[in-house]
Amino acid sequence: MTRKKGFTLIELLVVIAIIAVLIGLLLPAVQKVREAAARIKCANNMKQLGLAMHGYMDTNNGLPPNGVYTYNGATVTATVAWSAQARILPFIEQENLSKSIDLNTSYNAQPAVTSKRVGTFMCPSELNDKGYGTDPTYGNKHWPMTYAVNLGNWGILTKKASGMQYGNGAFSPTRTLGPQDFSDGMSNTAGLAEVKAFTPRVVLSANTTTYATPPSPPATPAEISAYPIAAFDPTKFTHVEWVDGKVHEAGFTTVFTPNTVVTVSGNDVDYVSATESNLGDTYAAVTARSFHPGGVNVVLMDGSVRFVTNSVTLTTWRGLGTRSGGEVLGNDY
Repeated sequence: MTRKKGFTLIELLVVIAIIAVLIGLLLPAVQKVREAAARIKCANNMKQLGLAMHGYMDTNNGLPPNGVYTYNGATVTATVAWSAQARILPFIEQENLSKSIDLNTSYNAQPAVTSKRVGTFMCPSELNDKGYGTDPTYGNKHWPMTYAVNLGNWGILTKKASGMQYGNGAFSPTRTLGPQDFSDGMSNTAGLAEVKAFTPRVVLSANTTTYATPPSPPATPAEISAYPIAAFDPTKFTHVEWVDGKVHEAGFTTVFTPNTVVTVSGNDVDYVSATESNLGDTYAAVTARSFHPGGVNVVLMDGSVRFVTNSVTLTTWRGLGTRSGGEVLGNDY
């Protein structure tokens, strides 16, 4: 009687173990390839946005304002609440969506627009690429955005009751900036950088706080937690509404270098003293963040895209945040 040839149990277990080891070796390599492809796609998105900003500037003799705010003697009103990114839709092949926007009407009354996902506004590595808020017709009321405009290195909109003072970034509330405003040079000024959607947001306990002397930006993240901030609210986020022309939705600042962890109540947060539509001065530490290992993609105002690492010096990073600060930048970006 002949015995049938086959594998013993031990042999099968050895084969399975070898396959498991091979899969373990291959998976990190596959993940690295996927992340490299996502980072390239992200850089391409930012390149398109940089070109779109220049297209808008050429057509309109200046960059789009990030919201338009006025003081009427008692309150601050968002005359036009829409973000800078919302205004460049025709220049990123979203003309049909742009035509459906009424800039003179609150975006809250236009869920057919606000609920839409704009692919060019989303990094492919973003983990929270999902709708925000609820709408009876469209399901979600808003969609996030992971590419934010540079609004400077601390102050955004201050002295609201006495003439309004604006920030020193590439973009600004209310104001339309042009090439003549960039004495540092457009190749030395950040235009947009990556941010993470659904980042928790903290604010001052009083949104009417003003400062006779402008406060210096915090030197370390620990200083944020020492501010008189309101109780942590897990329902407040940044960068979840691409339509909203406020720093915590459409902007970033260079207070801290990319991917700096700012811990409040155990969460990595963004800080805004008061929103642009509050009476209080608006100062913001809204950090550039990404899911790419080691840094963030940044498009400079000349349209070039660079990957700025987490190790960039704070001096260089804050210098990139100003359009006319006169800084001499290092070679670390």
